[in-house]
Amino acid sequence: QVQLVESGGGYVQAGGSLRLSCAASGRTFSTYAMAWFRQAQGKEREFVAAVSWSGGASNYANSVRGRCTISRDNAKNMVYLQMNSLKPEDTAVYYCAADREYPRTYELEYHYWGQGTQVTVSS
Repeated sequence: QVQLVESGGGYVQAGGSLRLSCAASGRTFSTYAMAWFRQAQGKEREFVAAVSWSGGASNYANSVRGRCTISRDNAKNMVYLQMNSLKPEDTAVYYCAADREYPRTYELEYHYWGQGTQVTVSS
């Protein structure tokens, strides 16, 4: 089992950058593929990015590809989402998720979730 805690959200102007972090508990972190999802107000939760167990592979939603980078540090039990060139439509609560399998892009495929961190991008 793994517990996840996100941080790094905040308020930023369009065109700016943010780096989200997710701290994971447990000694088996490297056996989990990790992902970021987001949920805008009034909308369903959607996939943003995922990274494989070693960090050697990653995949992205079309909406963020080229602007976001997911990475992980297994020695620190951390996963990150670097977001650049932010747009107002990136405003959402961002969630960290973990699962044994990779790649997975559907919310229901992930068994472990953090509480989320709010990202607000002003125009």
